[in-house]
Amino acid sequence: MALEQLEPQGFLVEPTTGKGPGVLVLHAWWGLNDTTRTLCRRLAEAGFVAFAPDLYQGEVADTIAEAERLRDALGARHEQARAEILSAAAFLSDHTGQTERPIAVIGFSLGAYFALDLSVADPRRVSAVVVFYGTGITDFGDATASYLGHFAERDQFESPAEVDGLEEALERAGRPATFYRYPGTGHWFFEPDRTDAYDEEAAALAWQRTLAFLKETLGY
Repeated sequence: MALEQLEPQGFLVEPTTGKGPGVLVLHAWWGLNDTTRTLCRRLAEAGFVAFAPDLYQGEVADTIAEAERLRDALGARHEQARAEILSAAAFLSDHTGQTERPIAVIGFSLGAYFALDLSVADPRRVSAVVVFYGTGITDFGDATASYLGHFAERDQFESPAEVDGLEEALERAGRPATFYRYPGTGHWFFEPDRTDAYDEEAAALAWQRTLAFLKETLGY
């Protein structure tokens, strides 16, 4: 059974060995909920040290209206949020005891934007990025990471043009990137608590691809 503990600003889970490559998990606009914590546990079971910073400082949303309120509040302190994520990445790197070894970051929707941003803001530390149904910045000139993207076919929040634009931006920067688009799915298809959107088959395939990518890029 994985060893887990709460950190002041997030949720940390370690493998039973107590060591492994670091994976930073950036939550969707719902906040640091049980789905995010479960994902951290799954990563630990696969041999990774997973840390999810709490960008909402203890608040969690169940409805879209609540999530929009929390997202807007986060947007009002955008630079502080970026600083917190940089600090979380440094904490994870230090905690693994492998400060010279890069970490990976996984971001969901809102978290995907911050994951992409982190890969440019701290390129020395971030070697792998996984985004689920989320886009963001378009200048990856300073990045050194490899990228994996999971996107829904029918997404009311991320248009095909936005996904194509992200893929093209990574290509322009010469960054290795593999994007998957999952037929018949919508936003949040990976999250089992979103019963109106969860797609078990697509989620299982995305998880399989994510683990393979992380093991390859982190040399695990």
